[in-house]
Amino acid sequence: MTVVALFGAGGKMGMRLGRNLLDTEFEVRHVEVSDAGKQRLKTEHGVDTVDQSSAIDGADVVIMAVPDTVIGKLAANLIPTLAPNTMVVILDAAAPYAGYLPERSDITYFITHPCHPPIFNDESTEAGRNDHFGGIAAKQGVVNALMQGPEEHYALGDQVARAIYAPVANTYRCTVEQMAYLEPGLSETVCASLLVVMREAMDEVVKTGVSKECARDFLLGHMNILAAVIFEEVEGVFSDACNKAIEFGVPALMKDDWKKVFEREEIMASVKRIT
Repeated sequence: MTVVALFGAGGKMGMRLGRNLLDTEFEVRHVEVSDAGKQRLKTEHGVDTVDQSSAIDGADVVIMAVPDTVIGKLAANLIPTLAPNTMVVILDAAAPYAGYLPERSDITYFITHPCHPPIFNDESTEAGRNDHFGGIAAKQGVVNALMQGPEEHYALGDQVARAIYAPVANTYRCTVEQMAYLEPGLSETVCASLLVVMREAMDEVVKTGVSKECARDFLLGHMNILAAVIFEEVEGVFSDACNKAIEFGVPALMKDDWKKVFEREEIMASVKRIT
């Protein structure tokens, strides 16, 4: 039986992962330092915690379900104590890409991060349609990177990823640097920022007297069909009027050099700010 030590088990992400791990054949050992987290684990999952040394004794996999700002400190304390060939699973590429993981050639570093359920999906249940984050009922993709370690460890890492983020539709293999381009680059710096701008734009329309409900329905409905065409979910073309609005709208909204956010130096600077 594969033994998994889950660090940060009583935190927000740890509880999500731990819930899914309860339904697997992994032997899971829960590590949590806060009293509130320990109580959550006992009340919601019915499990007790163990100390760090007991958790890693004979563990095959160690999952660090802690915030990016804590990974460096935890890793510095934890990694030197692990047995050779242990797999360390990190849930975000930021800290590994920024160099916060200790150098140790005889262990495996595996990075995995969810795509979250897509806007366009085939969810047929209410639970699936309402699972926007993923890991409960809606299928999602997962991105993996074997940062270091033997190639045969990738299969184990992928198995862990599919368990903690279940239900999983697809997993995609990338490098750690490519994962950093996906997040924070694509998902947060670009997507989240533009969505905030779109919400602010909706609020400007509401100021003219349009009801919030009307503006919200109008915007989200257009987001749906426009995105379906742009991302090739459906075949279609925009009207001449829409194309003309885009032609003038993009330069009005975006700086000419906005794509520099994907330059390696900018991605690293963003990662450093996060961690």
